[in-house]
Amino acid sequence: MAPGELAVGIDIGGTNSVFGFVDRKGKILASGSIRTASFPRFENFVSVLYKEIIKTGNKSCKGLKIRGFGIGAPMGNINKGTIEHSAGLPWKGIVPLSDVFHRHTDLPVIVTNDANAAAVGEMIYGGAKGMKNFVVITLGTGLGSGFVADGRLLYGHTGFAGELGHTSLKPESSDRECGCGKKGCLETYVSATGLKRTLVKILADSMKPSRLRKYSFEELDSKIIYEAARKGDPLALLAFEKTGRILGYKLADVVAHTNPEAIFLFGGLARAGEMLFRPVRESMEENMLSIYRGKVKILGSKLNLQNAAVLGASSLVWSTC
Repeated sequence: MAPGELAVGIDIGGTNSVFGFVDRKGKILASGSIRTASFPRFENFVSVLYKEIIKTGNKSCKGLKIRGFGIGAPMGNINKGTIEHSAGLPWKGIVPLSDVFHRHTDLPVIVTNDANAAAVGEMIYGGAKGMKNFVVITLGTGLGSGFVADGRLLYGHTGFAGELGHTSLKPESSDRECGCGKKGCLETYVSATGLKRTLVKILADSMKPSRLRKYSFEELDSKIIYEAARKGDPLALLAFEKTGRILGYKLADVVAHTNPEAIFLFGGLARAGEMLFRPVRESMEENMLSIYRGKVKILGSKLNLQNAAVLGASSLVWSTC
């Protein structure tokens, strides 16, 4: 690897797409963004994004060489370089991301889903340095997951291995609809959205006082629930307890599948700290096979949350090229 080389990390989100020029140590030298939602035509989006990247690089990173482009996106497929049927983006169906990007550059372009990018980022820049077996769970609007086993990120036959958020928690009895079209998916319970839905049910079923009763469903979000829990609101605390125990229950199965050294919780919901981590640990240990008990760490991500998506995407370049 030549000195002065940089990777460009790109995080494609439903509202904004963020990019950054990242060195091998994980330092972001320059960054920028464009509004994803402003481009109904995918080709126009890529053209404007690439021009913005080059403009930023020419201004802030002169004399440094771009090694390649790593792109994290919802439902990104590393095998095909595509985004496939993502509900959160303005382009429907199968989007040929890598092919369109290569109209502008001959450099490597690596595409994967955002949770896999986070897992590679954790391995290269974060708390999983030196680990060969670990899992990253991303807790945002939904629940994503990336699995590393024996030092390799698991992609599976079609490139979509590890969709833990869309495994069924209560496939027949649950009335919680998921954006994927199924009912009872884990992310309908364990995510920022799931926490809110759990809290609303608790409020309906309980007569206990709570400062959260003054909010409408539209006004409530995970940050408001967190602040109430931090101040001791019993129903907000119960919502975190239930959310953590559900996640721990499912992670006991994850441990049986992949036998990881650690499971990293990543994303906005993980900022709740021990309000979430404690019930996760307790429930996982209770539900695990005895041979695994006391051997799996539940850890917070060591990536800076503000830059994590870009760092994770950029790390695809260093791990692949």
